[in-house]
Amino acid sequence: MPRSSGVRRIIETLVSQPRTYDKFEIVADATVHLAGIAVALIAGSALLAYTAFGSAREHLPALLLYVASLLGVLSVSLAFNLWPVTAVKSYLARLDQAAIFLFIAGTYTPFLAVLDRTPMATLMMVLVWGLAIVGIALKLFVPHRFGRIAILLYLAIGWSGLLIFQNLSASISSAALLLLVAGGLAYSFGIIFHLWQRLRFHNALWHLAVVTGASLHLGAVFHALG
Repeated sequence: MPRSSGVRRIIETLVSQPRTYDKFEIVADATVHLAGIAVALIAGSALLAYTAFGSAREHLPALLLYVASLLGVLSVSLAFNLWPVTAVKSYLARLDQAAIFLFIAGTYTPFLAVLDRTPMATLMMVLVWGLAIVGIALKLFVPHRFGRIAILLYLAIGWSGLLIFQNLSASISSAALLLLVAGGLAYSFGIIFHLWQRLRFHNALWHLAVVTGASLHLGAVFHALG
């Protein structure tokens, strides 16, 4: 069998039409979301308090944006996944996918702020937020198009940090850098479950990867500011 046919079969196995989830899958997915929101609230509040009363107060606006985007993406995702199939769910789907772009850019912001407005950091800030705004616009106004391109755009923005890897490695601790990369790998690995819609509990596994990546990045931010 030609290699191209084998690759096509793998893709067809992973990707299928959206299906109805049973109650156990819904409960598992909601549990993962609620755990993520709890982590975001507790760790995010600690991070903001640590920054507000510590020596890195100038980074507080960037961290507020970061924590807000994290809580926003998890809350919108929870609402979308629990909402019954009605017209409202289609609007929540737009917000859910648009919120991912906002969250990616929000996650980059505190790390770029640590670079203290160097030319490269400024360029990256413009690039990341520019692409995120394009992605948000696509998802809000033409949600039924560019579906697979959006996934590639998520990955492209997420790993664009490789362009400033040397700058970051010189500005943050090795522990922060390791946690940052590990979080990116967790998100990227989770996309497999996001696409593998025939797999039972695929949605919960995808969101577990998101919560894991977000938790690792929260740790990275703590280390970066420490």
